[in-house]
Amino acid sequence: MLKEFKEFAIKGNMLDMAVGIILGAAFGRVVASLVSDVLMPPVGLALGQADFSSLFLNLSGKPYATLAEAKAAGAATINYGLFFNSIIDFLIVAFAIFLVVRQINRIRRQEAAPAAAPTRECPFCLSSIPLQATRCPHCTQEVKGG
Repeated sequence: MLKEFKEFAIKGNMLDMAVGIILGAAFGRVVASLVSDVLMPPVGLALGQADFSSLFLNLSGKPYATLAEAKAAGAATINYGLFFNSIIDFLIVAFAIFLVVRQINRIRRQEAAPAAAPTRECPFCLSSIPLQATRCPHCTQEVKGG
C-alpha cells in the first residue's frame, strides 16, 4: 500500500496539479490587486463614487458613516460594493483564463494537424489515390507506382 501511495503521490499529474493550484492562487491575488488598486478607482471616479468597496446597505437602523465603522459596531450590512468588486475580479480572471486556454487549443490544433499523405490522380477515374498505390481503390484499375 505504501508503494502504491508513493507512486500516486509522485506521478507527474499530481505535481502538475499542485503547481497549477499554487500559480492559480498567486494569479488570483494579482488580479484582485489589479481590480481593486488599478481598475476600480477610475471606474468609481467616472461613476461619481471614489471607492466601490465602501458601498454598503445598513440593516441595523443606526447610521454609520463607513463600512469599517459599521463592522466595528457589529452592525448587519449588505456589502454590495465588495460584491461588485468580486464580480469584476471573476470576469477578469475568467477572461484571462479564456485567452490562455484559447491559445493552448490553437497550439494543440496546429500540432495535431496530420501532414497530408502525398496523393496523385488515378488516370482512369480521376480519384485521388495514395502515391504508392498500384491499384485504384475506387475503380480497381491497375496504375503504375508513384
